[in-house]
Amino acid sequence: MALLSRKGPHLVRCHREERERRKAQKKHWNLAGTNLGNIMGAEDCKKEDVEVPSEECHYKSAQKYASHVDDRVTQSKFKKIQEQRRSLPVFGVKQELLNVIRDNQVVIIVGETRSGKTTQLTQYLHEDGYSKYGIIGCTQPRRIAAMSVAKRVSDEMDSKLGDKVGYAIRFEDCTSPETIIKYMTDGILLRESLREGDLDRYSVIIMDEAHECSLSTDVLFGLLKEVLRRRSDLKLIVTSATMDSCKFSTFFGNAPTFKIPGRTYPVEIIHQKVHVDDYVAAAVKQVVQIHLQHPSGDILVFMPGQEDTEVTCEVLNERLNEIERALPLSILPIYSQLPSDLQAKIFQRVTDGVRKCVVATNIAETSLTVDGIVYVVDSGYCKLKVYNPRIGMDALQVYPVSQANANQRSGRAGRTNPGLCYRLYTQRQYLDELLEASVPEIQRTNLANTVLLLKSLKVGDLLRFPFMDAPPQDNILNSLYQLWMLGAIDNDDQLTGLGRQMAEFPLDPPQSKMLIVASNLGCASEILTIVSMLSVPAIFYRPKGREEDSDSKREKFQVPESDHLTYLNVYNQWKSNRYSSSWCTENFIHAKAMRKVREIRQQLEEIMKQQRMNIASCGTEWDTVRKCICSAYFHQAARLKGIGEYVNCRTGMPCNLHSTSALFEMGSTPDYVVYHELIMTSKEYVKCVTAVDAHWLAEFGHMFFSVKETDKLGKTKRQAPMNLDKSSNKSFDTSSDKDKEQASGRKQAILTPGLREPGTPALYRIKTKRIG
Repeated sequence: MALLSRKGPHLVRCHREERERRKAQKKHWNLAGTNLGNIMGAEDCKKEDVEVPSEECHYKSAQKYASHVDDRVTQSKFKKIQEQRRSLPVFGVKQELLNVIRDNQVVIIVGETRSGKTTQLTQYLHEDGYSKYGIIGCTQPRRIAAMSVAKRVSDEMDSKLGDKVGYAIRFEDCTSPETIIKYMTDGILLRESLREGDLDRYSVIIMDEAHECSLSTDVLFGLLKEVLRRRSDLKLIVTSATMDSCKFSTFFGNAPTFKIPGRTYPVEIIHQKVHVDDYVAAAVKQVVQIHLQHPSGDILVFMPGQEDTEVTCEVLNERLNEIERALPLSILPIYSQLPSDLQAKIFQRVTDGVRKCVVATNIAETSLTVDGIVYVVDSGYCKLKVYNPRIGMDALQVYPVSQANANQRSGRAGRTNPGLCYRLYTQRQYLDELLEASVPEIQRTNLANTVLLLKSLKVGDLLRFPFMDAPPQDNILNSLYQLWMLGAIDNDDQLTGLGRQMAEFPLDPPQSKMLIVASNLGCASEILTIVSMLSVPAIFYRPKGREEDSDSKREKFQVPESDHLTYLNVYNQWKSNRYSSSWCTENFIHAKAMRKVREIRQQLEEIMKQQRMNIASCGTEWDTVRKCICSAYFHQAARLKGIGEYVNCRTGMPCNLHSTSALFEMGSTPDYVVYHELIMTSKEYVKCVTAVDAHWLAEFGHMFFSVKETDKLGKTKRQAPMNLDKSSNKSFDTSSDKDKEQASGRKQAILTPGLREPGTPALYRIKTKRIG
């Protein structure tokens, strides 16, 4: 299964090649709206209706997920909901469970899927009076789970979403002063602990789906262990359907474990007889077979990523159109980058006689109830992001799921009816090739933001912090090293003033520094927009059949020297068109993503005002904006090697421009660029790239680089280190003879990695020498 995951499904490769062939064909250029089009008299086929939002539009009152779901709860629907509550397994052990919680500060609860622990436990605690002393908080590993569960509980309590029951996710707060039950992502609770060390607003905290082992959850366990020692009135409940309860119980001092017996409906699991080479083709075949041969009931298909999900939906539509007299099938995709209104569609009822087929990534794996699901098709794969600290690269690749994930997926079929789970792998593969549990996220991700938060919480020795799943020591040291490069911590491993400011922003450390530097350079307004655009999923979309039109529209926005400036250009044009949704539709831009950008920008602007930072605009001084971007990403600089090919200036890692970049296939490729992220898919790609000047890299990254100017013969003319400290005043020439030949006949600025003398802390000296 691991070998097949690297090769990928054949059906997806065929569709990808077909898209590339269509893209390579002659493009149809739309001249409407351009200067040439005005001269030729080309007219727009659509006249847009400009929508002017209210000036009082605020990110807390703007359009949210809550606005896309049906808030109407009729009397008959409420009565049916109450009957469903009483039929859940947790209802039979309600009093016994409350007695255990009352007698212990920490309780570990293990319950089967659909036992009711996520939705009912918060209500039981409210009915038992715990909400009189504070908020009952419940964390979820995913945003869509927090939002959908909050909606369900608000329906059960016959309350409007956001009043008694609310949710909070990154850049979206749907709560009020009357909220007593709050569902949130674990990252939100971690951010709140930064302002309230003891979490005084909460009386009970429920950590749901603990088996997911997300990064924020692992850090929260360590922090809550200390908070519980200081607050004897705080209750902590850890719940999951599939987890090692002994591990959690031991971590919290042999806390009692409570098991909710039974499950609502049985699920029959059917494995493949032989191994499957193409899981997408096998999933399509299985769905068609279920739709044609099995009785009524909705279908849920698990796919690894967005591309697999879209190809599966596309092929399913093609296959069903070829079959005569096939009953209608409503095919709905769901993945993290899908807009909220399209995500909410999977919860809406379909017309009678229409079967629903939801094709989802692993976001539908936990705490997400889609009524009517009877059949589950499990591909056996998921996408995981694995961080390599040595080269600073995130590799988003397909891996086989764990046995715990497979059990979670099969449990989706037995939530509202008896179900069937079709696993597209053999039983022998399940037992021999799948891990018992997934590798914790804390052991395979960049910890820079987490380390900054822990430092701001005055955690001294991070290597001795009580992590439940301790990350590799290299990851922690690499994160400390990155924060030291950005100036967030000093040589004594202490948080600096700049680091304290960076911790106030719910952003990655480089983006936080970018905002702080922008306030000093006088371009904070532009950087606010750029950072907000980087905080949302892709804003451009390519609808089926109109890929060429979408690409031609995108090219009109591109700024040749920077993808960051391209984002700024898109936002400014949207603003000049008075935030029009029809303008977004015409230019193949997600209107809701742009509205989310506006909300995020307002929130970040409020934080900057609270920090009394200067928010000014630099007008058309784009070099100032690029210089500010360079100040945050100088450690992710790359030097031109060939046509569209770069190598990292520090590590020598080869990388390629992504096809969506404004610099891709540009006539004159810049010598030096900085990039937002380096990802590994089919090969190494740099995404969101900006061309920079060599002197800027030497100014902001003086611990790595110095500038050497050469004469016409390629000989050293002058060594000019810029802003070098005593510990980085040596340099050596790493340029090859070929580079020198290219430099002959003109003056060229060459970056050379700088060596550091003894004087830096032992924590960083080895790393710096290795990079040098």
